[in-house]
Amino acid sequence: MNLFKYSNRKALSAITLITLLGSSVFLSSCKESFLEPDPLSIYQPTTTFSTEAGLKAALAVCDRHIRSYWTNTSSNTNSVVIGTEYMFSDLTVYGKTDVDGNSVNFNIADGLKPTGGASGPGGNDGNYINHYWEETYNGIKYANTVLSYVDKVAGLDESIKNAYKGRAYFHRSYRYLALVFQYGDVPLITKILEVPKLNYYSTKRAAILDMITKDMEFAVQWVPEQKDMTYIGMVNKGACRMLLAKCYLATGQWQKAKEQMDILISQSGYALMQNTFGTFYPGGEPQTWSVNRNVIWDLHRCENKLIAANTEVIMGMPNRGAQSNIAFATMRIFTPHYNSGNLKAPDGINAMDLYARSNSNYRANLDFGRALGRGIGTFRPTPFAQRGLWVVNGIEDTLDLRHNSEVGNWVKMTALKYTTSNTSYRGQNLRLKHPTTGALLSADTVRGWFSWPHYKVFITDAVAEADRTANAYTGATTGSNGDWYLYRLAEAYLLRAEAKFYMNDATAKDDLNEIRRRARCSELYTSNVTIGDIMNERARELYLEEWRHMELSRVSYCLALSGRPDEWGNTYNVNTYDKSSGTDQNGGSYWYKRVIFYGGMYNRGGVNSNNRTLYYKMDKCNLYWPVPNSAITANNKGELSQNFGYDGYNPSVKKWENWQEAVADEDKTE
Repeated sequence: MNLFKYSNRKALSAITLITLLGSSVFLSSCKESFLEPDPLSIYQPTTTFSTEAGLKAALAVCDRHIRSYWTNTSSNTNSVVIGTEYMFSDLTVYGKTDVDGNSVNFNIADGLKPTGGASGPGGNDGNYINHYWEETYNGIKYANTVLSYVDKVAGLDESIKNAYKGRAYFHRSYRYLALVFQYGDVPLITKILEVPKLNYYSTKRAAILDMITKDMEFAVQWVPEQKDMTYIGMVNKGACRMLLAKCYLATGQWQKAKEQMDILISQSGYALMQNTFGTFYPGGEPQTWSVNRNVIWDLHRCENKLIAANTEVIMGMPNRGAQSNIAFATMRIFTPHYNSGNLKAPDGINAMDLYARSNSNYRANLDFGRALGRGIGTFRPTPFAQRGLWVVNGIEDTLDLRHNSEVGNWVKMTALKYTTSNTSYRGQNLRLKHPTTGALLSADTVRGWFSWPHYKVFITDAVAEADRTANAYTGATTGSNGDWYLYRLAEAYLLRAEAKFYMNDATAKDDLNEIRRRARCSELYTSNVTIGDIMNERARELYLEEWRHMELSRVSYCLALSGRPDEWGNTYNVNTYDKSSGTDQNGGSYWYKRVIFYGGMYNRGGVNSNNRTLYYKMDKCNLYWPVPNSAITANNKGELSQNFGYDGYNPSVKKWENWQEAVADEDKTE
């Protein structure tokens, strides 16, 4: 169903439709004829949400909706929403080298613009900037539906009502925290209105942060612990504490953030998983790729993530079953395109043709498609993510289970073998260069030659596994178990370390070392840690679990609030850190410095691959994404704020200074 069409078929922005279609939270599809009558004449929300069952259903929609930020709302297997967050970070770049050369440029001159969200990799293949805007406001709408009707449900005990409110506050706050660090100052919407509102103004980031902090304090008080809840995947008190701690960090309340994490770590019944647990799933074809069972492997098996034995999971996102599964093609999207004609054996034959189990050329010890997945390299880890990230104290920590090839958790290309039936090198390990001439054997080293964390992206592909004629394993297909973490305890240690850093507390290193000890690292931090050490540990531990760009944006703001230096000794002014543009190496936010100096691919000149030269570019002002022009133009009786550096930026545009003013204005439609 397209939630962004009005009864007269005129396409509107998410902003106006939030107020118009606020009660349609149960729909997942509809016919075009639905758009003919006025939607308000079809639904009677006072009836729909007059019962506790209606509230439960609305919150179930909120819970399910949050998964769409990792996966998507369609069956697309070429990209995922979370990939956009990683392209705008120090950890990955867009990898598909068969696209137009400008498709990897996000600087203002070449790529990212308010019209269309971006002319970089777009649509369903790479860039989900507009999807984030639209779907985040959809999630806010769903939460506001609960908050608008919960007090009208008769017979509910006050504590039960407050628990429903707390869960709805979580969903709304989770989305607003993302919005203010993806887009900056944005419209604040806290209720369901009965008529369209076209005169919104943006509300300042700090004001929104104040509101969601207050809301999350309420949620922590009233939402039950997971042990007292009916289902896995519902918002619980632990999840509320995690989000409240991030709100405290974003409002400069370091001690309060630390206190919330103290409670979560020591007083809430959670514990880091230290040993193997659950069921051992060794991978698709263990004769091809063997895994020595270890705690990190077990921790990231979808089948183990949400079981009772897992004392580390705080809140998960169930993604399983033929009816509720959302496609999550991690093995296709985040692994290299190694079976293309761009990779050759030294004798000139294709290196890695893949054969189904029904094919006469099949060999169980060479079934890499089943063991590792058939990748297309949509997102490619940066050189930093593959190598430099894993250096601590000046030493590459080869024992770190999160980067360990010996146990099978991490894959290096040279550990793969030639599989094509008619190459004389079949069964030998891959080589990047010809053994005698030294010529590159990979014509596409961007998309087709990189190492990756197998333990994070491997998901048993139920459809391919059941089909002996299949040779392309992609991840969570229909009927697969694609459960994912939203929050787990490891992040609580990392958030506490961050709070301690802002307070100049030397024990921040102890929290990082707890995570490193669990990963069996040989290198531990022995002196005061920097914000860079903390963000590096987040990258090692939370790859594809955190919204990397958003978290770097949040930390950039927190650094400016705190006055503390980054790892290079730079300090930032909270009023100016996000007000610069350009692609040079001077100035910019902490986010920009990490993208440029660590990532190693943006703004470094041309990258030659697949007989093309790609210019990866990122602008300083891309810290915040452009507010979509469709939202600005549809809001034709007011004026939304556009971000610095983009067409339409106007520093004098009216903004609400506090959230109370914005809320009071919501009922004014003229």
